[in-house]
Amino acid sequence: MRLPDLEAWAIFASVVEHRSFSAAADTLGLSKATVSKAITRLEAHLGQSLFHRTSRRIALTEAGKPLAEHAARILAESRAAEEAAFDAARAPTGRIRLAAPMSFGIDTVAPVLAEFLALHPGIEIDLHVSDARVDIVAQGFDVALRIARLPDSSLRARRLCGIATHVVAAPAYLAAHGTPAHPAELAAHRLLGYSNVVGPWHFERPGEPDVAVRASGPLAANSGEALLPALLAGIGIARLPDFIVGAHIRSGAVVAILTDWPNPEVGLHLLTPPSPLRPARVEALIAFLGERLRDPR
Repeated sequence: MRLPDLEAWAIFASVVEHRSFSAAADTLGLSKATVSKAITRLEAHLGQSLFHRTSRRIALTEAGKPLAEHAARILAESRAAEEAAFDAARAPTGRIRLAAPMSFGIDTVAPVLAEFLALHPGIEIDLHVSDARVDIVAQGFDVALRIARLPDSSLRARRLCGIATHVVAAPAYLAAHGTPAHPAELAAHRLLGYSNVVGPWHFERPGEPDVAVRASGPLAANSGEALLPALLAGIGIARLPDFIVGAHIRSGAVVAILTDWPNPEVGLHLLTPPSPLRPARVEALIAFLGERLRDPR
């Protein structure tokens, strides 16, 4: 039985990650010719092209796209196995790529990372904050924090805590347009939509039919923080997590409405790639975040 060409698969994963033969060669400490030969060797073995090549760029072929994730796992697990052996005899060191939601990442995660880095001077954090959903394996992240109701997936997930959400409006908006007494009445109001959440707003209460209202109004944004100016100016009603609007509710700048219809709680989850092998530095960060973010308020 012929063994798989693990070196070629690892080089393929690096070319995909860096989108360049030259950049992959520099990262791996190889010549560009060695990288090119490894890809050619892998393509010949598979009997299909993995990249479209031009003088300016490369792009995965349709055949190469589904193989990229498998290659990324091979490379990540090989690195993790080697690092686990080394880490057993030394303090955690190296770089961790961490993804987090935009507002939560800036307001909550970044401050606790300062504490983590002080405890582990040999570790470096590459923090990416975005409300777009990242592909952890394909984009090479070690850890991702996600606020959502998670669908089933191959990723390893740990729920850290619940995140309360509120339906809110400025007093000026409610004075001008009235206060909805039932979720169904929201359909007649100006709603500010969070475009990264697909689907309507759902409301559930024991003994009552579930209600679903599609957000339709003057503004939608892929960042909850970006909705705040319009919300505070009385432009419409928004549904936002407590870490964005909690302080504004307490100050009276906005009012929580429909409080007798509990909003479905979403969870703060810590996600990692499916491999059980993780470097000591990643294990250290997971343990730290699990402790510090159990109650992020």
